[in-house]
Amino acid sequence: MWYFDQTPDTAALVSKSVVYDGHPILFVAHDEDDHGWQFLDGADPPSDVVVVEMSHPVDMDPSLLDLADLPPGWCAWRDSIDGPWTREALPAD
Repeated sequence: MWYFDQTPDTAALVSKSVVYDGHPILFVAHDEDDHGWQFLDGADPPSDVVVVEMSHPVDMDPSLLDLADLPPGWCAWRDSIDGPWTREALPAD
């Protein structure tokens, strides 16, 4: 079952290292302005991204379904693929 506020075929940003190299998703952001989603590898500085359908990262990592209720303007991160998610509001621009 799909619980996100966007449909599975909606465009999302995903780190290239996740899509092409199999790195884990360690940072997720739900944009406040357009309700878009970003599924990132957690690198600092941020890695390059590609645009994919939202279903792609969720298929790769079903634990992302735990974040489907993340409010717009919030983010979540974890230290490892098996770690718990920590959530907080994104800082204002």
